[in-house]
Amino acid sequence: MLHTKPYTFHMHCNICTLVTSSGQLTGSQCGAEIDRAECVIRMNDAPIRGYEQDVGRRTSLRVVAHSSVQQVLRNRHELFNDRQDTVLLVWGPERSMRRDGKGWVYNHLHRVSVSPKLQMFQVSPLKMQWFDELFRTETGMDRVRSNTWLSTGWFTMAIAMEICDRINVYGMVPPDFCTSPRALRKPYHYYQLSGPSECDMYLTHERTRHGGRHRFFKEKYVFAHWAQTHDIHFYQPEWKH
Repeated sequence: MLHTKPYTFHMHCNICTLVTSSGQLTGSQCGAEIDRAECVIRMNDAPIRGYEQDVGRRTSLRVVAHSSVQQVLRNRHELFNDRQDTVLLVWGPERSMRRDGKGWVYNHLHRVSVSPKLQMFQVSPLKMQWFDELFRTETGMDRVRSNTWLSTGWFTMAIAMEICDRINVYGMVPPDFCTSPRALRKPYHYYQLSGPSECDMYLTHERTRHGGRHRFFKEKYVFAHWAQTHDIHFYQPEWKH
């Protein structure tokens, strides 16, 4: 069933692992560590099958951008199963989520049969405004005026801070990583080894002057700031903060 009230799934976890989609996880052998947490959080259509040793097997919450909904539903039999309770939380602009027959995201979620153990929720417009306000408060930048798209990582970290007492993040690079001459070139996604490198993707978004762009570096500086006052820890690579 698709619920439309924000955060009505009432999830709370003592320890969460937030698994990024980064190529930093390739060959990491972090899967067992990831699965030991009470709750495992993943993003978009990042697969598990074939990557278990590096990214684990369990999923408690999957946070999905409106732009990734079709890929997630297309791969639903691999991403979700009848043996595991999973929450799917979808975020996106109000025009895509509307329930009057014109919201394509809402329509897709209702038309497709998924695992009976999957609970689906969508972020309300009011909550979306809160995410924008959080970005403005933390960075001093207006998201719309600065031509910024918030990343799924931003939404996922903010959600994790609401539902988790401790957050262990796997595969997220620190904000200054791409400026280091010792930075190892890794794929942007662990499941797309032939795709662009992580730093190339970050720098491309940073330098783009036309169209919306992610502020990957700015977001990670905010995450480092949050880690000063919240129980957040970064692994593979490990952050010093």
